[in-house]
Amino acid sequence: MDITLESVAAGMRQARYITNQRVETAVFLALALGKPLLIEGPAGAGKTEVAKVIAAMLGTELIRLQCYEGLDEARALYEWNYQKQLLRLQADEASGQRWEEISEHLFSRAYLLERPLLRAISAPRKVVLLIDEIDKADEEFEAFLLEILSDFQVSVPELGTLKAHERPVVVLTSNRARELSEALRRRCLHLFIDFPGIEQERRIIELKVPDLDARLAADAARIVNAIRKLELKKAPSIAETLDWARALVRLGVKELDTPALRVTLGLLLKHEEDRERVEAKSSALAARPR
Repeated sequence: MDITLESVAAGMRQARYITNQRVETAVFLALALGKPLLIEGPAGAGKTEVAKVIAAMLGTELIRLQCYEGLDEARALYEWNYQKQLLRLQADEASGQRWEEISEHLFSRAYLLERPLLRAISAPRKVVLLIDEIDKADEEFEAFLLEILSDFQVSVPELGTLKAHERPVVVLTSNRARELSEALRRRCLHLFIDFPGIEQERRIIELKVPDLDARLAADAARIVNAIRKLELKKAPSIAETLDWARALVRLGVKELDTPALRVTLGLLLKHEEDRERVEAKSSALAARPR
């Protein structure tokens, strides 16, 4: 694929991702310059989807590393398959082989369990590496990640240095649960993705849930936009908006009035306190502006 700004914009449209020029430009530059793309924004705003769209555009594999507190190098990079090694060791000892001969086999690629980072480096072709919710990982892991992103090579003591055949396209996402280091930011292009505005979310609903009446799609986008402005434990994600839209179709809702909104709030809000807060305002939310 010849990477141009126009081809990126066309590719994102073909992948059914409603976006804007700022997102398209950031993706184009990440691909053209070969730099990691750090995407920040609220949970559920569509950050992870960007990596999936890039993989679809390039026709390649998406390898995902889901970050969490306590994530370490072994879980992210590689581990030895100890059970398989033990079985081989027992079989070789029974056959009378010397340790020098046994160890040569035990510490070969056949016994290496590749985790996402090593899989991305070892892939025979360019892949998309998604490092999802990097803000959930510890600062120590973030520092380790800097080395990987700089050289795209890994040293395995028993095997030597493993270098990337093709540098992966790297996308990192963050919900800003903690502040990321300046060192990581310097190595990345930056993009902030917020929740879409009413018009953009309406277009997303119409694209993804074409069976929903256009008037209801507009009402759904307006109501979700208003709900997100309230003080909630968790604002509805785009995925939850689409689930709600599909439910409205299945329920045969013809009018997004107060009763219809109240009975379906569980699709948008996953905390009881949030549901009660929104339900108290449901009449105002359902009312169409004059």
